Amino acid sequence: MLRRRISSVLTALVIAAATPVLLPAQNASAAACSSYPSWVAGKAYVTGDIVRYTDGKAYIAEHDNPGYDPTISTWYWEPYACDSGPGNPAAFVVSEAQFNQMFPNRNSFYSYSGLVTAMSAYPAFANTGSDTVKRQEAAAFLANVSHETGGLVHIVEQNTSNYPTYCDWNQPYGCPAGQAAYYGRGPIQLSWNFNYKAAGDALGIDLLGNPWLVQNDAAVAWKTALWYWNTQSGPGTMTGHNAMVNGAGFGQTIRSINGSLECDGKNPAQVQSRVNNYQRFTQILGTSPGGNLYC
Repeated sequence: MLRRRISSVLTALVIAAATPVLLPAQNASAAACSSYPSWVAGKAYVTGDIVRYTDGKAYIAEHDNPGYDPTISTWYWEPYACDSGPGNPAAFVVSEAQFNQMFPNRNSFYSYSGLVTAMSAYPAFANTGSDTVKRQEAAAFLANVSHETGGLVHIVEQNTSNYPTYCDWNQPYGCPAGQAAYYGRGPIQLSWNFNYKAAGDALGIDLLGNPWLVQNDAAVAWKTALWYWNTQSGPGTMTGHNAMVNGAGFGQTIRSINGSLECDGKNPAQVQSRVNNYQRFTQILGTSPGGNLYC
């Protein structure tokens, strides 16, 4: 199972500070959102509900709430792109049927709708370049996610003896949630206090103080995985997103995620497992895997 490692703490902080975070997707047009019910102040909503606000734009509930204003209570609501134009995660190149085919034994926590909702934070993901490139990036992300979680089965790191090791007390903010609180969680098994801090800062969520959100809130879990994929190079030289859209190949995504432990002949079996997933997923999506599959 992956342990989120960056070559040095300094590198981790530099990457987190220097890598631009992609802007959230634009709100959907009023015309495309007209099919959703109007938001009603004080009416109880549950996670996943989609409403049309007074400005005609759509919002999706990320958490149950008693009818909070979507434009004010942004922890409970986020803009929902309900048309299917460019830059819109509604046009995800992986259908729900294909997602279920990829992950037949997945934990229900890892829902397709949760992933599509989280994609609004990084609209360039699987939506850049040709249709082939879009499918290749989606397959590459999901292949690595599958490897990290045993096919989207595990939500948290299984080796509990590792839990106390992911606290770097040299950070000025320390480990306020406790030394053993920053173990691997979510689709890319986010770990280490400095990664929880950087991801939380980018997403506007206090993950340093409450890392358990990643294992209890599916939308947050998917967002941390997309944060890493789209903005972090890890022990590699580029992000997973850039590796796929710029033609560097799947092998460089492995390097950015766990290259210090797997690449350059260090653990060929783990690399092969990721490549096998990628080849299978590209086949499901009806596209070629391209070259440079190994790191």
